[in-house]
Amino acid sequence: METFNERLETLLRRHEELITRENVAIDGGNGIFTRYKYPVLTAEHTPLFWRYDLNERTNPYLMERIGMNATMNSGAMKWNGRYLLMVRVEGADRKSFFAVAESPNGVDNFRFWDYPVTMPEDTVPATNVYDMRLTAHEDGWIYGVFCAERHDDSAPAGDLSAATATAGIARTKDLKTWERLPDLKSRSQQRNVVLHPEFVEGKYAFYTRPQDGFIDAGSGGGIGWALVDDITHAEVREETIIDRRYYHTIKEVKNGEGPHPIKTPQGWLHLAHGVRACAAGLRYVLYMYMTALDDPARLIASPGGAFMVPQGEERVGDVSNVLFANGWIADDDGRVLIYYASSDTRMHVATSTVDRLVDYCLHTPADGLSTGASVETLKRLIDKNLKQQR
Repeated sequence: METFNERLETLLRRHEELITRENVAIDGGNGIFTRYKYPVLTAEHTPLFWRYDLNERTNPYLMERIGMNATMNSGAMKWNGRYLLMVRVEGADRKSFFAVAESPNGVDNFRFWDYPVTMPEDTVPATNVYDMRLTAHEDGWIYGVFCAERHDDSAPAGDLSAATATAGIARTKDLKTWERLPDLKSRSQQRNVVLHPEFVEGKYAFYTRPQDGFIDAGSGGGIGWALVDDITHAEVREETIIDRRYYHTIKEVKNGEGPHPIKTPQGWLHLAHGVRACAAGLRYVLYMYMTALDDPARLIASPGGAFMVPQGEERVGDVSNVLFANGWIADDDGRVLIYYASSDTRMHVATSTVDRLVDYCLHTPADGLSTGASVETLKRLIDKNLKQQR
């Protein structure tokens, strides 16, 4: 029978092998981005000293005491030359919390910091917080904007699934000590709220996602835009929809901003998620669009269809058939690392470049919103290629 020390040695060795495993780029693809063979983070990547009591006297069988279920939906930023993910870690108790994992190269060797984030409470404590977007704002603060979920006490007695969502806001200078600001005030429920990295007209700018309920967008028309005078008491007074939902598209049911956009000479690059209904439930995919440099609320490019969809093992997990991204990093050399979660279970990375993503956005045809329009778009490309061959 394996002794305590033998089992501990095995656990430590396997954990180190997992963390230090080299990630491998997958050949082929569509020329827009490159996927990698292994997830960058899974529940097994969390530290052993989070999950196990390592004292033989109090845990003689070396059993897992605090289970971790998933690592997903991570904000991202470059920090002191390291690649940092603000990970949504979900415990076996279904509660999510934030924790930082860092890597020297952005594609593997991610290690969690020793302690998770201690996030101060708002006036009304949240039951669950998750999906933080990180924004290093020009005001000098690093902001985290995330979903704060609470039970909907107006629901009928016994309805324990009814919930409300607001956008929590916190800021920091070191990613360790956080100042909690009041939640964003809005007439509607808000999830997937993102802070723009620059002032616009001297104000803080937010990408929003108004929705009538916790799950359903309802009358919410898509990704919104709102300017706020004071981020320490942020309130959406006027909201403009800048990227709309449309019938029979990848964003028919819902859409939401991912990370804050990347600034390029041609405009702001946006990564978002779109949701549609199908026989298997809801299908989440990623898509892109661009807005003008001089007006981040003005759409200038909207490539049709999905940018990235779940493939292979990505399709299976706690909530299957889902890709979700709320973090990416643009390196100084133009490389872009796109961090995405699959099926609410694990984190992956894909790489591209700013030039490729801009080219994709500016030269991919828009969705014509009907079969007839799609066929005509396809015929134009066929004609062009056949003439080229003659």
